[in-house]
Amino acid sequence: MVHRGEIIEITVEDLAFGGQGIARLRSDEGEFVLFIENTFPGQFVRARVDKKRKRHGECKLLEVLKRSPQEIELPYQEISGAPYIFVPTALQQECKQKTTLEVYRRIGNVKNVETLFDAFIASPDSFFYRNKMEYSFSCIEHVPETGEEIDDAFALGFKRRGTWWKVENLNKPSGLFDEQWETILIELRGLLQSSGLPAWHPPKKEGFFRHIVVRKSFDQDQLLIHFVTSSHGLKKFDTAKVVAFLQERLGKRLAGVWHTVNDNVADRAKIENGSSKLLVGNAVVVEKMLGLSFEISMESFFQTNPKSAERLYTKAIDYVCETAKEGGVIMDLFCGTGTIGQLIAQRVNVGEIVGVDIVEEAIEDAKRNAQLNGLSHLHFFAADVGKFLSLHPEYQGRIDTIVLDPPRAGIAPKTLLKVMALGAERIVYISCNPATQARDADSMAKEGYVMQKLSLVDQFPHTSHIEAIAVFEKAIS
Repeated sequence: MVHRGEIIEITVEDLAFGGQGIARLRSDEGEFVLFIENTFPGQFVRARVDKKRKRHGECKLLEVLKRSPQEIELPYQEISGAPYIFVPTALQQECKQKTTLEVYRRIGNVKNVETLFDAFIASPDSFFYRNKMEYSFSCIEHVPETGEEIDDAFALGFKRRGTWWKVENLNKPSGLFDEQWETILIELRGLLQSSGLPAWHPPKKEGFFRHIVVRKSFDQDQLLIHFVTSSHGLKKFDTAKVVAFLQERLGKRLAGVWHTVNDNVADRAKIENGSSKLLVGNAVVVEKMLGLSFEISMESFFQTNPKSAERLYTKAIDYVCETAKEGGVIMDLFCGTGTIGQLIAQRVNVGEIVGVDIVEEAIEDAKRNAQLNGLSHLHFFAADVGKFLSLHPEYQGRIDTIVLDPPRAGIAPKTLLKVMALGAERIVYISCNPATQARDADSMAKEGYVMQKLSLVDQFPHTSHIEAIAVFEKAIS
């Protein structure tokens, strides 16, 4: 009926978890289902068949040819990172809740998930909610209006959906990040282009301008800006002129400007991949969350939507505090910069809070922020979670509650077994991928940890992503 690599045009009829639009090809042989990522019911799309199975295929979206009747017009530029920006927010939330709960039934074998469901927590802001954005340069430009590809261009914006070499110029705000910054980005593009230095050529891995990364503090209303370039033509890069432009346009909103020289061929805007210099201002911005202050460097991990993260953390900490005992021990695994542990310490008087994460820089941030907030009974360790639990058996049987906040891939099965072997009465499991949490819910039930409550948090409006907080309690044998 279809072949791998074939490009088809079809109408999306339904929606599955993770933004998988469902389309159907019908023939005398029966029905063949196509899953098309980042699409919405009612859209007429062009897609490429990437995988073909006996009864279904998986497709990459190439272009939305006709909008769904349910979509609305907005004054923002569509980018690949926000495929649902024209879908009304309330409708996005309705779809996310319905498709996510079905995942717990199907993968997690949680038959009574509606009974356990506690709350759908919406983001306070649906637009301009992000505190970090990364923009790419390329000398290969894709023009969405015409479908034209221009070589020897100077494009600055976001990569074309499904490509790693083409960039679409950002010509008006995306609706996700700071509106003033994305408005002046057009002028900045012109200033940088006038230098005569070329944009990066991804296939050839040559050129000068590579990335701009911007961090925002909502509390300070300031921006920390990071330019990533190669060393080829470095002497021609007038950083003073660029800084003066930013100071004139942003004024007090400009927290600082970094410049990293990175000749690594990998297409990543990481500071550790090159030599960095602070050109002006401060090296960090400070964000507040639920009354606590956090210093955020260019490389720190911090919640991308801090206002929504406050709601997520409040719900998670509510779950922790329901059973927390005075003088007890709470363990925060995959703790990152220690945000959850510090917020728990603010709410409940426990004896010790232990945070563990494999990223040493994050743990250093956690220690510094705990000191900044005057919290002395938090202890942070830079270690692999699975190995740490083996090396510190003294915590076995002493922990009241474990907080889990693993990466998107979830928890390795062996590590999850070690976590459960600690014998905590309650596990509060935060997940940025409900599909892996649902998988783990089934495994945990077999070991005696039964789901008691589930809440969903919409951290990223206009995307397919949804976060979940589940409470598991050890069954009394």
